[in-house]
Amino acid sequence: MNRLFQALALCALTASSFAQSKKILLESDDPVLLKQLQSASAKATLVPITNDNVMREIADADAFIGSIKPEHVRAGKKLQWVQIMSAGAERVLHLAGGNDLRDSKIILTNNQIVQGPEIADHAMGMLLMLARGLHTFYMQTQQEVWQPRPYPGIELNGRTAVIVGVGGIGTQIAFRAWAHGMTVIGVDPADMPYMPVISKIVKPDRLDEVLPQADVIFVSAPHTTMSHKMLGPRQFDLMKKGSYFIAVSRGGLYDLNSLVKALQSKQLAGAGVDVTDPEPLPKGHPLWKCSNVVVTPHIAGRSDKDHDRMVGTIQENIRRFVDGKPLVNVVDKQKGY
Repeated sequence: MNRLFQALALCALTASSFAQSKKILLESDDPVLLKQLQSASAKATLVPITNDNVMREIADADAFIGSIKPEHVRAGKKLQWVQIMSAGAERVLHLAGGNDLRDSKIILTNNQIVQGPEIADHAMGMLLMLARGLHTFYMQTQQEVWQPRPYPGIELNGRTAVIVGVGGIGTQIAFRAWAHGMTVIGVDPADMPYMPVISKIVKPDRLDEVLPQADVIFVSAPHTTMSHKMLGPRQFDLMKKGSYFIAVSRGGLYDLNSLVKALQSKQLAGAGVDVTDPEPLPKGHPLWKCSNVVVTPHIAGRSDKDHDRMVGTIQENIRRFVDGKPLVNVVDKQKGY
């Protein structure tokens, strides 16, 4: 009889544990990532999903890690939380019919700030490459050419940088620009706390006012319906002759044809773009032909440390989710960031 009671008690305990466990879908076939995230909490059950099984598994899922689609949101009647891998949330909120997620009560979290250091390094690296003419010297190195003086290098000390988007990435850029002796002006819709490295922050409706002051324009804002093509023909016309343009967040924030025109006319001294619209940048596009541009294939957020920070953020959210605590990096779904 005692054994019977023990068995029943064990079954009850197992059932109770199972009932408390949160089912979290993971859009990845990486066994290492699965193991890392599963280790966050014994109260979570991580289930890897593919296109073949996602609709079946999402019916009773509590959370979703990855790029969720509208049909997944509609089928996931129990979904309480969605975690995206990237900082940008436009693909799940504003593109491909993201109204289902945006108008739901599901909490959305992202990896904002996590990739700030490497993206800021990348932005400053492209600026320094252009300002010091390193892209030209690299090509001459391949040809064993020793360029005689004069050397038209640009000193950043005393110049002005305008940073469009002073979030996790923009703040990191601000510190690096300030460390190079630059005066930094931010453009952001939020009421930002005081930062000694930024001389002032203006709202987006004053963008046209500060653009003519910029020796360098950094684009590090999220892509939303409000920020789409916020740097168009008029804004490129307002840019100071001989200034630099660096884009490292999303290509949808600026008009690509206007950038090409500004480069071809020498309105801009150079540009560094890690992001374009469209992506990939098509072969034969005139931007490839501009000698004063550096193009990288949307890889500014990659480094030897970014993966661990991204995993760490998701692990923390898994622990918080199963324990009913507030999540970190919560996205304002109406604003899109």
